[in-house]
Amino acid sequence: MKHIARYACVLVAAVIAAGGCTVKYSLSGASIPPDAKTFSVAYFPNNAPMVAPILSSTLTDALVDKFARSTRLQQVEDNGDFAFEGEITGYASTTASVSSNDYALQNRLTVTIRVRFTNAVDETLSFPSSGKVFSAYADYDSSRLLNEVEQELITQIVDQLVDDIFQASASNW
Repeated sequence: MKHIARYACVLVAAVIAAGGCTVKYSLSGASIPPDAKTFSVAYFPNNAPMVAPILSSTLTDALVDKFARSTRLQQVEDNGDFAFEGEITGYASTTASVSSNDYALQNRLTVTIRVRFTNAVDETLSFPSSGKVFSAYADYDSSRLLNEVEQELITQIVDQLVDDIFQASASNW
């Protein structure tokens, strides 16, 4: 009987302690603090030596869309509770795999970006002031020219980059 009473007391204490927690989780994996209400995304300029005209707008728009669809945060022009800015620092196509005859079989398009993220609600969750570097790539057959597959590859790469930024900033992983 004493064991049951102890078990009940421990169970009641655990329920009371858990009731005081206020972190909210969503199906997207985000754990946005309840005090955060807004987000802002500044335009990501393309400062890479090689430039794709659609990359900056595609990346900026995709990051806005991800936070608008996956969180309860409202977009504002500047100084959101979650604020993003940065630049594209790398855009390069290289050989990914070579045949035994030294012919390229696959090429790889790689995009690198530097992101500065400020969490105004909890500064400890912000990225370092120098920013955080994210990189993603997609491979394509070497028999095709980059300009033939570029738009499709950029879409794939941007999706991966945006998912990585979302996880790093909104999921605290």
